[in-house]
Amino acid sequence: MLDLIREPWPWYVAGVLIGLTVPALLLLGNKSFGISSSLRHICAACLPAGIPFFQYNWRKEVWNLFFVAGIALGGLIATQWLGDPEPVRVAAPTVHALEDLGVAVDGNLMPVSIFSFNNLFTMHGLVFFVIGGFLVGFGTRYAGGCTSGHAIMGLSTLQWPSLVATCCFMAGGFFTVHVVFPWLLPLL
Repeated sequence: MLDLIREPWPWYVAGVLIGLTVPALLLLGNKSFGISSSLRHICAACLPAGIPFFQYNWRKEVWNLFFVAGIALGGLIATQWLGDPEPVRVAAPTVHALEDLGVAVDGNLMPVSIFSFNNLFTMHGLVFFVIGGFLVGFGTRYAGGCTSGHAIMGLSTLQWPSLVATCCFMAGGFFTVHVVFPWLLPLL
């Protein structure tokens, strides 16, 4: 049984399980799936300042905080006890494309030459962590939710703004990977 959990699941199993989250949440109290709103709930709970954006009944959404805590706990359990000792298999064309840009693919899901603690206080860190993190946070707030909320919950409930947001997320990702990343990486 443990080997079954450790192996990557095919998309048609994992996708169905993720998809079943939407009707389960709707049936269990008309709840919306999304992760980005949990930061607002945490700030509303922990910061008793008079900021109007954080003045609402966050206790009504406390289930979302438990959901996010479960995701973090599940990630910890998966990495500590269920991790596959074999390196991550990255497709050969992706490896060649990254190596052409000077990024060493060393079997990690995120290349250490870009995403490491040692790079945090370098130009790489400034661009990828600080500016990139700001852009992700700004985009999430501007779009009224994150990719999980829009692409999973919003599309399944046929919301037009979620379709637009998901298309923009995808277009932005493709543009960044194919245009910005190859141009920016050699400069750093």
